[in-house]
Amino acid sequence: MKLREILKIVFMVVTMHISVVQAMNYKVGLAAGYTDGSGIMFNGTISHLARHFPFQIRLGIGYTNIENPGKALDARRIFINNATNGTPQKYGHVWDFRMDLFYPVHWLKLPSAYFYAGPRYASFMGNFNFINGNEEFEVMSHHWGLGVGLNNSFHVSKRLELVVDSGVDYFFPGTLHGHDTSYTPDNENVNPREDYKYGDADAAINQPKFGLRFLMGLNYFFR
Repeated sequence: MKLREILKIVFMVVTMHISVVQAMNYKVGLAAGYTDGSGIMFNGTISHLARHFPFQIRLGIGYTNIENPGKALDARRIFINNATNGTPQKYGHVWDFRMDLFYPVHWLKLPSAYFYAGPRYASFMGNFNFINGNEEFEVMSHHWGLGVGLNNSFHVSKRLELVVDSGVDYFFPGTLHGHDTSYTPDNENVNPREDYKYGDADAAINQPKFGLRFLMGLNYFFR
């Protein structure tokens, strides 16, 4: 193959790549609302990835404040000991990471609606502190999951849109870690207290399972 032909092929490939990149649209967004607690989500979306690719791709990271991470006295018995002294205080949070494929739909005459679905990953932490009881510990878990939802937007300006997002997430059971004890869904437990099983720990801790989401926010377009 002659050098001229090689250069011609390289030029065609580069030109096609540039045209695809130029056709892409990028936007970032910030939304807040209910995500099984008060939550916020930051996300970025890419559209027009390829000529015949009908989906948009959204990547997001969210934070949810959990006011009730579980039953404090039960968690103490299952992960620590049978002591009952002290006044329990508790709080928790969930970090979640998600990827969604967006597909345009024409439902309820919504102006710019997309059905979406994709995988999830959540990291849960619940803190239990027994005031004047000399006991404070955390219970943590990590979960894979799936989610679906409906996203609708309203243009505010050329580069700004108002977004309303609602959906449901389901997370698969995950190992619960607390202090030096772990309970697994298949009951291959590490240093369990007394005769407690995963079902007991699962009932005591409000880790992610099935969640509803409703958020509102703004998206900013770069292209």
